[in-house]
Amino acid sequence: MLSKEIQLEVNKGAMLPLMEEFYTIQGEGFHTGTAAYFIRIGGCDVGCHWCDVKESWNAELHPPTNIHQIVDNADKYADTIVVTGGEPLMWDMTLLTHKLKSRNLKVHIETSGAYPLSGSWDWICLSPKKNKLPTETVYDAAHELKVIIHNKHDFVFAEEQAQKVNKNAILFLQPEWSKKEEMTPLIVDYVMNNPKWRVSLQTHKYLNIP
Repeated sequence: MLSKEIQLEVNKGAMLPLMEEFYTIQGEGFHTGTAAYFIRIGGCDVGCHWCDVKESWNAELHPPTNIHQIVDNADKYADTIVVTGGEPLMWDMTLLTHKLKSRNLKVHIETSGAYPLSGSWDWICLSPKKNKLPTETVYDAAHELKVIIHNKHDFVFAEEQAQKVNKNAILFLQPEWSKKEEMTPLIVDYVMNNPKWRVSLQTHKYLNIP
């Protein structure tokens, strides 16, 4: 149970439940292959059964950390910062992103879009989930739509999401890792027949890096 003082700091985004932070190569989507410092925020209620970071779901397991400390750590490693989760938009991202930008850092987010957009972002990767659909604020602002393909019906879902996202968003289909052998050939065929889409792979898993 958090003290009232800490809870107030968390509520306004001055402290966030930090799960982990690490410097690595972006493995997915538009910025694949580029160096980035990842800040993983705890807390998610979207509940994807194939999530590979389920330990992030319970925010209470991850200590509220002052954003000054988070930003100081990030600033040592890279000029591109990726805020991910969990679902980072469960928390107010305004103070964190402003402080990161005050250090002249480029700030990206990976989000399901299930909560209204907060914060100031240079790149928004929207990865929507069927069980808790994105808010209009994220559809309107997303630079990239990345749909995870776990079964054949997910292609239908992907097209539904492409209709909702803004017209400038770059469209990606990515196989869910446990189904990659089955789904990757289907994705390749689909993109060749529907070239508005691009293929995204979890290249960091092939490289065996975080």
